[in-house]
Amino acid sequence: MEQWSREKRYQKFEDVSPETMAELKKQIDVSAFRQTYHIQPQTGLLNDPNGLIYFNGQYLLSHQWFPFGAVHGLKYWFHYKGENLVHLKPQGPIIKPDTPYDSHGVYSGSAFEFEGQLYYMYTANQRTASWQRKSTQMLAKINEQGDLEKLTTPVIAMPPKGYTQHFRDPKVFQKNDRLYAVIGAQRENRTGTVLVYEADHPESTWTFKGEIQTDLNAFGFMWECPDYFQLNGKDVLLFCPQGIESEENRYQNIYQSGYIIGTLDFDTLHFEHESFVELDNGFDFYAPQTFLDESKRRVLIGWMGLPDTQYPTDNEGWAHCLTLPRILTYESGKLKQKPHMDLRKLRHNKETALGYANKFIKQLHPYEGERYELNIDILENEASAIEFHLRASKNEATVIRYETATRRVILDRFDSGQLPYPVEDTVRITELSSDLEQLRIFVDTSSIEIFCNDGEKVLTSRIFPNPQSNKIKVVTDSGQVYLKMTKYDIIVDENGAH
Repeated sequence: MEQWSREKRYQKFEDVSPETMAELKKQIDVSAFRQTYHIQPQTGLLNDPNGLIYFNGQYLLSHQWFPFGAVHGLKYWFHYKGENLVHLKPQGPIIKPDTPYDSHGVYSGSAFEFEGQLYYMYTANQRTASWQRKSTQMLAKINEQGDLEKLTTPVIAMPPKGYTQHFRDPKVFQKNDRLYAVIGAQRENRTGTVLVYEADHPESTWTFKGEIQTDLNAFGFMWECPDYFQLNGKDVLLFCPQGIESEENRYQNIYQSGYIIGTLDFDTLHFEHESFVELDNGFDFYAPQTFLDESKRRVLIGWMGLPDTQYPTDNEGWAHCLTLPRILTYESGKLKQKPHMDLRKLRHNKETALGYANKFIKQLHPYEGERYELNIDILENEASAIEFHLRASKNEATVIRYETATRRVILDRFDSGQLPYPVEDTVRITELSSDLEQLRIFVDTSSIEIFCNDGEKVLTSRIFPNPQSNKIKVVTDSGQVYLKMTKYDIIVDENGAH
């Protein structure tokens, strides 16, 4: 790994020549692991999705961005826009570290509309001479000329008494004709929580209302990226607790991302809720944010990556991507995630196969590829276990295994190619509430997203196989299965430049 000095980590994008950036982009464009239909950084490192909104007939999306390499340095918001969620065009940096308050990075935040005007609230990161963190919450708006204009001073200048400077990631929403912001925080006793602020107008005083009262009083040392919304009459709080110990098949990644669901009283901030549930059971998912699409469906996009983890592309000067957009629903007591219908715009070359598979490994002809959507319907299952081998060759395969008796879905990337480091184990396991009947799988050059049973469980992971590993195979432990498999090549046309 390249060693990065503090000075180099905090150099400004504006101070680097266009020729240098063009050369950096040229080097990165030849990477064998560049994605085709996922948003990824043109150069450098991408992390949290930020400022997601459908506004005036356009989808607007940003992400955290360090331009110069695969490290966490001086952060900008890099911006995209488009008329749908799969043809988003890069617009360049939108929020920049150009004030004393955000001198050491424009951190995460959200977009919201108020009285027809587009606003952003974000965490401004400042470091003192002794390198102490100072977090404030800043407001910006898009003026009549279409330019971003920051308020000159923070709207929330410091964390309340009893909380540390780990105070970030405001998500703003309207409820009962009031503006609210939920902010991730750390108590002085080093436990995580979510704080609530309220205001009459974005540019007026934001008043501290309190912390959301949950049953999770000692659940990690910091809660990042909170999000609040309602689904089917239920209150949902998303957040990313850091510092949770793993338990059997739960909490296996370095940091977790999940939700609690129930009833939140906005007068008392008491939240009567069910247990914390992980949003994704794969290896690489963090910092999700939600918004409403043009039809008022709740859509989630996450960072397909994790902090404090090295990826095979780091040495090529870039890292990470965003997940595909997912529609959230609440059905029969379960929160489900389903691929957004805009993804159908990318389908080409439909192929369908119907037939039996058994314990003799079967390569599906002419099924192969590096970038596709694969829909599998399990019509009959008399097998003890089924395995689907994707991005397969003689030496490599990403394995999705389903064990019938336990209803466990297992994602195994032991032979997937190069692996991130340091990640414990090469297996992630989740259990379904009913028999597996359907898989929707999205494979890109270096990622896989697996939706089980109409989105009851999802497993998201980066994979780094050789380009020659492009076969699709199926096998059972014993017994046979009757499958219908539908495959679409995914091709992004020239309007969908990421």
